[in-house]
Amino acid sequence: MLKQRLQQKLLQKLSPQQIQLMKLLQVPALLLDQRIKQEIEENPALEEGDEYQDEIEMQDNGDDYDSAMETGDDQEDGESGGDDEFDFEDYIDDDEIPDYKLSARNTSSDDEVREVPHVAGASPQEALLTQLGLRELSDREYLIASHIIGNIDESGYLQRDIHSLIDDLAFNQNIKTDFAEIMDLLRLIQEFDPPGIGARDLRECLLLQIRRKTPATGAVEKARLILEKSFNDFTKKHYDKIKKKHGLNEKELKEAIDEILKLNPKPGNTLQESGKGAQYVVPDFIVTHNDGELELNLNSHNAPDLRINRTYSEMFRAMAESKGKTDKRQKEALTFVKQKLDSAKWFIDAIKQRQNTLMVTMQAIMEFQREYFLTGDETKLRPMILKDIADMVQLDISTISRVANSKYVQTPFGTFLLKEFFSESLQTDKGEEVSTREVKKILRDCIESENKLKPLTDDELAGILKEKGYNIARRTVAKYREQLDIPVARLRKEL
Repeated sequence: MLKQRLQQKLLQKLSPQQIQLMKLLQVPALLLDQRIKQEIEENPALEEGDEYQDEIEMQDNGDDYDSAMETGDDQEDGESGGDDEFDFEDYIDDDEIPDYKLSARNTSSDDEVREVPHVAGASPQEALLTQLGLRELSDREYLIASHIIGNIDESGYLQRDIHSLIDDLAFNQNIKTDFAEIMDLLRLIQEFDPPGIGARDLRECLLLQIRRKTPATGAVEKARLILEKSFNDFTKKHYDKIKKKHGLNEKELKEAIDEILKLNPKPGNTLQESGKGAQYVVPDFIVTHNDGELELNLNSHNAPDLRINRTYSEMFRAMAESKGKTDKRQKEALTFVKQKLDSAKWFIDAIKQRQNTLMVTMQAIMEFQREYFLTGDETKLRPMILKDIADMVQLDISTISRVANSKYVQTPFGTFLLKEFFSESLQTDKGEEVSTREVKKILRDCIESENKLKPLTDDELAGILKEKGYNIARRTVAKYREQLDIPVARLRKEL
């Protein structure tokens, strides 16, 4: 049943300007430069340049622009010097809708697209296909080998099962083959560079490399024997079993394992990195010391000079003050110019507000972690969460999160990701609150200075931390160790 009713609702919605600001806040310095260039390409009313250049003329144009938009003169044909107010909405407010507003678009202006451009080079598959072209193969063999290469992943491994490859070739390329033919061509590919490419597991990858190692010294032969006969014991570092099984002494085992450790477990990365350009971190903030005081500067990429195109501003003023020209094209042109000018103003205001928000937030972080920024000692880091900074700068937690995300700060002690300075608190035996970063620093130092012949277990590490006043359980030590990407004691053992 259809019926009409009148009701009131209280809704909270973000304006387009607020959405634009939120998106600009989470963009790092390097991508902001590209975002500005994109906006300049899309909006001819926006251009690079000092906003305060020719300040008097720009002020005059701005006054003319505002007056044209709000109260410009509206004169009839044949009249001169009339003082009637000009209303832009009355000028274009009729049943005619500009054509560009009726155009269909498959994407919304609110859609978020993140692209990180990099220098393109040859892919790993292209490098292997180049080597394949140097071999004398029939058309059939070349197609099969190309299909195998296409199934090699970024690390250089063939993850696809041989029988699945046979089915793929039969269905997709109408090539009937068998296991022996696939294996012959796979062994051919495994002879390509880099050594170890095309392996089906880690053991085969390391064996392909050790067999091509020259000269084949005694240590190399013993390393090959360990990989062939005792690979599981090697991965679990059961060195006593390996020595007993192969009759090796301590020195021989150490030399053999040193040869294995020189091998590359992911040979495909060599090809992948050669096809990419170098990636650099561009800091958003720069913190320097000046006579014992901290100074904060914003990267120039975050503070570009933008202004409204004067030609568009004057064009709008002239069109708005034109007498009696009320045809459809004139109205569409006036609406289009006004829209571009408004968009340019909003974008400039958003960039300014972004700069202010970044500076205020980073200033608060710098003051909160003042001891660390002066000394560079991680143990000086105070516990800090997003709410602490949000309360200091009177902003929402989500805004602080956007600022901290993917932003880097350059300090005299290195360049760091901003969110690394946020950590939870931990209470010591004396009742003092310390940052978990401090505990992780001590944990890392203990592991780095341990005896590698007998590494410290998680229980022993927990005992050391308790002696230092940090009452932490063994499972918490294990959690911090995993966050630091440090393996268990058995896997840290060395000869």
